[in-house]
Amino acid sequence: MVKKLVKKKSPPKKKAPDKTEEPSLKIISTSKCSTISGKSTLTYNVGVDGEGHMNIRVLSNTGGGFFSNEWVPLDSITTVLSEVPGDHPITSINLIPLFKGKSVNTPGYLLAVLLNEKLLKPYEDKKQQFTYTGSKTLQAKPSKRKASK
Repeated sequence: MVKKLVKKKSPPKKKAPDKTEEPSLKIISTSKCSTISGKSTLTYNVGVDGEGHMNIRVLSNTGGGFFSNEWVPLDSITTVLSEVPGDHPITSINLIPLFKGKSVNTPGYLLAVLLNEKLLKPYEDKKQQFTYTGSKTLQAKPSKRKASK
């Protein structure tokens, strides 16, 4: 007599939550703006999470520079900007803590987005230096906007 070996099916394994998983956000705006250098155009999204918090991410760059397309909470951005003393200019260096271990281009691209969204304005007559406007809201509208120059 021959016995058949029957393998029991093991229950399906539960997938461990992916810590790098993108948060669930509703995109409310896709906009374009020039980079600070004016050499390329960025496309970016403004999104809202389930609790109503706004987030920003750079989606593409016509110039081909590498960047991180992770969502950055507006609350984190305004916290970093408001910590810069009013008599000091804001540069991309101030935004580096928002992107630890990411591309060095990303803070500069976010700077261009914040300028386009009116959270920043030029600092005196200095190139690539800005002042925080104090605004904690974005100009984002649920429509596509063209690049500003």
